[in-house]
Amino acid sequence: MSGTTMIVLIVLISVGSGVIYDMYKKHLEFKHRMQNNNSDANKHLAEVNAQVQALKERVQTLETIVTDSSFDVKQEINKL
Repeated sequence: MSGTTMIVLIVLISVGSGVIYDMYKKHLEFKHRMQNNNSDANKHLAEVNAQVQALKERVQTLETIVTDSSFDVKQEINKL
């Protein structure tokens, strides 16, 4: 193997290793960003689920009040 061929191979291996390393770094950064996005989405989903649960409870309370046979709307309005 001549000296020129060895130099070319060393340069190719060095450049190739640098490119592969940069690609791996970009992959790790992308993976980290996706995990952050997923955790943000999970937090938002939990907030929405809590709001839905609170609204369900309010609707159940309102249904109970409205369907109660002893409920007199006119008296309640006058009390306000």
